[in-house]
Formats: sequence, C-alpha cells, structure tokens
Amino acid sequence: MTVYIDPPTWPGHGRMWSHLVSDASYEELHRFAEKLGVPRRAFERDHYDLPSHRYGDAVAAGAVEISSREVVRLLRGAGLRRPKGRQTRRT
Repeated sequence: MTVYIDPPTWPGHGRMWSHLVSDASYEELHRFAEKLGVPRRAFERDHYDLPSHRYGDAVAAGAVEISSREVVRLLRGAGLRRPKGRQTRRT
C-alpha cells in the first residue's frame, strides 16, 4: 500500500498545490491524510489537494514522489479515477 504525491504545480487561491493519491483505496488515502492532519474537506473526488508548504511533510511521512501524469495513470489503473463532470459520492 502506497500513497503518492505530485509536485506542487497546480495554482489556486494564491498558492501552489499537489495531489495526494492512493493506488489501493480511498480508505488508505484518508488514513494517510488524517495522520498528516489534512482536513477531510481537502478531499476532491479521488485525491487530496495539498498546499506546497505541506509537500515535504507528505514525503517525510512516506508519500512517493511522482509526476502529475503518473497520478492519473495510477488512479485509472486502480479503478479509483473520478473525473470532473460525473456525479459521484464523496467517500
């Protein structure tokens, strides 16, 4: 079970953001985020949005650094991808 993070290259709200994802389950992802102290409201469909100043914390806690392209590939491969525009339930 591994949690992954992409570089903080996504702008929003005056900050840069990373995506934190799991290739196993949302439960694994939620547990990891909770241990980091990341609020559940940061969960967006299939990932957590993490501000750039928390990137190092996630890596130190065991998140594996990958590219943004790899994030999408991992989510699709695990069957966890939830694209925008589809009605989904927040888990």
